[in-house]
Amino acid sequence: MMNLEIEANTRVTLNFSLSLESGEEVDTNFGQDPVTFVMGDGSLLPGFERRLMGMRSGDEAEFKIPPEEGFGDPQDDNIQELPRSDFDHDVPLEPGMLFAFADAAGGEVPGMVATVTDDIVTVDFNHPLSGRTIHFKVRIAGVEPAELH
Repeated sequence: MMNLEIEANTRVTLNFSLSLESGEEVDTNFGQDPVTFVMGDGSLLPGFERRLMGMRSGDEAEFKIPPEEGFGDPQDDNIQELPRSDFDHDVPLEPGMLFAFADAAGGEVPGMVATVTDDIVTVDFNHPLSGRTIHFKVRIAGVEPAELH
């Protein structure tokens, strides 16, 4: 088995966990099958990918990823006020609820309800992890060339 280093266009199989500075785990696949992706395919944010460069199968590491290299800082432009009438009247709206909204390109964008009045629903479209420093823990299970299929 070749002992390749992770670089552009390698297929990487790994287990990972994402935690907040408080120690709260946001996402993990430790204890499950590792995931496989090709470096640069957009599966991981560039700030996460960059830290994997040069690692080999069997390596383990933990990184602190600041917001500017992770999910960005919250942007005021991403907080929008929508008319209450845009939402089903049967749906009780509460701060913290997540909804999927259509974007201009026809895709879906998650938005979290921030505040609710009788007429206006304020929705925060910032990524829930924006502004947070992420602890990224990783164990590399395999590295292979990404053959083009």
